[in-house]
This record gives sequence, C-alpha cells and structure tokens, in this order.
Amino acid sequence: VRVQEGVEDSGKYPIVVSTWPFLEAVRAAWEAVDKGFNAVDAVVEGCSACEELRCDGTVGPGGSPDENGETTIDALLMNGATMEVGAVASMRYVKDGIKAARLVMQHTKHTMLVGERASIFAISMGLPGPTNLSSSESMEKWTRWKENNCQPNFRKNVVPVDSCGPYQPKDNLGHNKGICSEANSIGTIESRTCLVGPHSHDTISMAVIDKMGHVAVGTSTNGATFKISGRY
Repeated sequence: VRVQEGVEDSGKYPIVVSTWPFLEAVRAAWEAVDKGFNAVDAVVEGCSACEELRCDGTVGPGGSPDENGETTIDALLMNGATMEVGAVASMRYVKDGIKAARLVMQHTKHTMLVGERASIFAISMGLPGPTNLSSSESMEKWTRWKENNCQPNFRKNVVPVDSCGPYQPKDNLGHNKGICSEANSIGTIESRTCLVGPHSHDTISMAVIDKMGHVAVGTSTNGATFKISGRY
C-alpha cells in the first residue's frame, strides 16, 4: 500500500509498504516519514498504531492467548542503513512491542531479549508497565478452547494425560504404563495443519523507505493463538 494523500507523486521516495489491510498503520507511518522522520521511526509509528488498534486481534495486547491463557508480545525492527536489529519475544506485561524492539537496538549490543527479562528491560528503559496484556475477549476465547478439550493445538506426536495435558511423547508409551495407558485411551492430538486458514499470517510487517532512501523494516504480533508458552 502506498499512501500519498495530498502529496505530489515524485515516483520515488518516500514509500510505505505493509502486509494486510491495516491502512491506519500505513497512514501513521506515512505521516511520520512525510514529515521527515527517518525510516526506523516511521516503522515504529506504523506498527505502534496497529498495536494500539489491536489490528485483526493479532497485534498488540488483548488477543491470541497461549495455552495458559496469557497474551505475550513479539516484535522485531531492523535498520537497513546500519544493519542493526532489535527484537523482543514472549514479552510479558509490556504492550509496546515495536518500541521495546527499538530500545533493544538502541541501548544493547544484543539482537533479542525474551520473556520476563525483556519486560524488565523495557520498563527500565521507560515503557509503561507492568500491564495485564489479556482482555475479556482473549480470556473468553481461551475458555471456549479449554471447553473444547484444548483443540486445536500445536502439539504433535504426543498423547495427553487428560484432555489438556500434561503431554507425553508417543515414544514413552511403553515406559510408564499407568499414565500412558490412560493417555492412549483418550487418543492423539490433532495435527496443527487444522490451524492454517485466512488469518494464519504474519500479522503486521512493514517496510519504509525514507526521503534519504534509507530502508527499515519491522513486525509486531501477539503470536499464534493457543501457541505453546514460550514460542516466538
């Protein structure tokens, strides 16, 4: 999507491109880059808009609960001019994923911080938190999933001790007859291919070329619905 409202088309830069029909995010990035912001800051503005709007329920807080019912945040930012990268994954308690990724890029020599330690870092750098990232909608979705025996899910080649785990590898069936005979009577877990559909995509990914011709890219997501905790 290229947004040039009220701006003469030079046929060159700046350019904003995004996956999926998240036009408000594209407009936010365009307004930033058109005002002279660099590509990195424009990507942050665009992805932040999607996080705030909770685009498609797959970006920002309040969506995509994991197996435990918790919503976490993954985000990545790359500066094409310097090749620097910053990212957070499985971040808890902090809703601003793309801003946290920028802080990792700006203030550490690392590429990625994960989990609760990513949250502690982001808060120490000034982002608001700790915040409950779940919502009534995400918890209702998780409750319905639990009532459906935790199906579908991302497990494979396992059997559950009960309908929602804990899970045993199939290879262990002969090693613990008490537990595994009970699990075998319940059956195997569905293939994760049943999770593939129109919304099985990368939530928002964005690329910006600023007026100087510099490129930056970023993405932000609350991850796959009912993912195994810790996946990113």
